[in-house]
Amino acid sequence: MSRSYKIRNQQSLYFVSFATVNWIDVFTRRAYKDIFVDSLKYCIQHKGLEVYAWCLMSNHAHLIIGTTKEKIENILRDLKRHTSKEITKAIEESAKESRRAWMLWMFEREGRRNPNNTKYQFWQQSNHPIELVSNEMIEQRLNYLHQNPVVAGWVDEPEHYLYSSARDYIGLKGLVEVILIE
Repeated sequence: MSRSYKIRNQQSLYFVSFATVNWIDVFTRRAYKDIFVDSLKYCIQHKGLEVYAWCLMSNHAHLIIGTTKEKIENILRDLKRHTSKEITKAIEESAKESRRAWMLWMFEREGRRNPNNTKYQFWQQSNHPIELVSNEMIEQRLNYLHQNPVVAGWVDEPEHYLYSSARDYIGLKGLVEVILIE
């Protein structure tokens, strides 16, 4: 297992995790979660992203992914860029967002620290990709990913959490088209 966190083999499956800057709990509102889900769907349909498993938590996401077209790192870059713009725009425009000023201030503060940004930085830079080179690694990461909402105390069973692929793995239809790992 590589600890250098680089994608070396585009034909492999990868477990990736990425978090909001300062681990800000952004994904507490359905509108923000749905932006993430819609972006995943777009990447599946138009960029060749293959999603084998996913889970969106309040401040981070875990995915098991592969690709058929573009490089994985390019897809992740585009996914993060798009969700960053759309979610910060939704926060700016939301009259119901009680933490709006604070969150935007935090995103702007982080954005000023990185010369690649024009205004805000929403996501942390790294995706921490881990190449899944064995069935044991795949199973371990799949279980870890689906157990996140249970460990957080949000649900009793993984398949009860809507923003995850756990329901797909018990034969129900989830929000995102996934390729089941047998």
